[in-house]
Amino acid sequence: MHAQPVTAPLHSLDQWDDAVRDRYDPTRSKDQFRQFNEDTTPPVVREFYRQNHQFQTLEFVLGKHREYGDLNLGELGIWEAMEKLNTLVDDSDPDTSLSQIEHNLQTAEAIRRDGHPRWMILTGFIHDLGKMLCFSGEPQWAVVGDTFPVGCAWSDKIVYPEYFAANQDRYQPALQTKNGIYEEGCGLRNVHLSWGHDEYMYRVTRQYLPEEAQYMIRYHSCYPIHREGAYAHLLDDHDRVMLEWVRKFNPYDLYSKSDTRPSLDELRPYYEELVSEFFPAKIRW
Repeated sequence: MHAQPVTAPLHSLDQWDDAVRDRYDPTRSKDQFRQFNEDTTPPVVREFYRQNHQFQTLEFVLGKHREYGDLNLGELGIWEAMEKLNTLVDDSDPDTSLSQIEHNLQTAEAIRRDGHPRWMILTGFIHDLGKMLCFSGEPQWAVVGDTFPVGCAWSDKIVYPEYFAANQDRYQPALQTKNGIYEEGCGLRNVHLSWGHDEYMYRVTRQYLPEEAQYMIRYHSCYPIHREGAYAHLLDDHDRVMLEWVRKFNPYDLYSKSDTRPSLDELRPYYEELVSEFFPAKIRW
């Protein structure tokens, strides 16, 4: 059992989302790209990454697979989960911040405007519902954050790689080689990623969605792989094809957010029909 850190948390989960959005801003020049200095990155975000990198060990991840893998938290409908998640508001700026459901609607509506398939619109709507882990008592570093493989050497393309100095896996030589516990070309389906809302939501929804959607949900926070090109030696040919869907999805997640609030009352009938097309009234969580 790992000790829980007692340092101050993010004001809201949106702080991590905003930090990622700024990090990958396509208008930034190359000399600004991936610059994480003390002046521009909020201390609370740096502290979040410190905790994330310290506590996301292989043992921790496998423990969460056992804890949540059987989906034994109960049954809940997609809309019920969305409304529950909607109580996670940004406490740091309640007058201008969007609720979780509004961000999800903005993402989905941007996908819809560009004429993508209905399953992809739905994916945009539900992709962050794995943040329901917050209601199970999980610390923020086990809910959000850039995801990355555990069980092998950490790439220097992971944000703040120096924070892995406090991770206990560094003392296990078998976990510090390029391949670690994996075989080259084994495919992402055989690789354990750091635990968070991506993996959890993938497990909750995988039987209902096409594989392209499963990849979008499971790997949308895995920036070291789909944006930085790290861990290419672990991918197989199928991953290389499917990750293109993740790259197609990612800009809608990062750059659809604005202060213009979507009208839930106007959009709800469309999304109720869309959800019912793919999901039963209740699913296991």
